[in-house]
Amino acid sequence: MENSKFRGTGVAIITPFRVDKSIDFNALGKLVNFQINNNTDYIVALGTTSEVATMSADEKLAVVDFIIEINNNRVPLIVGCGGNNTSNIIKSLRQYEKPGIDGLLSVVPYYSKPNQAGMFEHFKAIANATRLPIVLYNVPGRTSSNLNAETTLKLAKKFKNIIAIKEASGNFDQINQILKNRPKGFLVLSGDDGTTLPLISMGADGVISVLSNAYPAEFSKMVKLSLDGNFDEARTIHYKLIDIINSLFEEGNPAGVKTYLKQMGLIENSLRLPLVKVGGKLKSKIIKLAENFKL
Repeated sequence: MENSKFRGTGVAIITPFRVDKSIDFNALGKLVNFQINNNTDYIVALGTTSEVATMSADEKLAVVDFIIEINNNRVPLIVGCGGNNTSNIIKSLRQYEKPGIDGLLSVVPYYSKPNQAGMFEHFKAIANATRLPIVLYNVPGRTSSNLNAETTLKLAKKFKNIIAIKEASGNFDQINQILKNRPKGFLVLSGDDGTTLPLISMGADGVISVLSNAYPAEFSKMVKLSLDGNFDEARTIHYKLIDIINSLFEEGNPAGVKTYLKQMGLIENSLRLPLVKVGGKLKSKIIKLAENFKL
């Protein structure tokens, strides 16, 4: 299975909403083109950054179908398909078995806090239910459960269509063990923009990024330089972006990145509850960072 299409920079694309909280498909189309025209390697729809938890089943399908149409196979598309009800996930997989979708991103089950055996069986069931490549997503800060290195490697070696992991644990020892012992072709992707450069220096293959919503050309360049081993140039870009990266998450994601996109004139700064806009102090900080940024 060809996995290299998911190497480099993937964007966890936001969902733009109008002031009335309906989906702004016109803005979404502009964002997809903005990503493709600025060297993003692939798009990830219906991830956490998309506010997928607030979207109805019909809205999810509408967003995916719209991105497929606008993208027109120009870059690979991954669709988020995870949760803590394994049987419901399996039922929903059928709707994503269609042309224009190249893979699935499946998060570790949240809230239920399964043990490692439960997580293995969960992902085993998903892998056996679809022909699509699967990217595991480990983000203990959101799920309260950590998919450890041993279980990740067991899944990677057992199932040919489990082809990658988006690692956002921040546990470098755990990620080292995955990188050291992974089977050939299994990708390790950073789940945190700020750790992308150091993880690539350890052997990781790229990132699924929040920052790239607003700065796709700049961040993609940093990732490419890192993958090419040009860490001096990559480090320069990394440090120019690091304050912006940190500001994205000060008051939650995607509130931060939507503020940047609003300043760029790409979207309305609208989120669905329980998420709200950033406060005035952070907004002023973001405006200043955006105005002063030069690569």
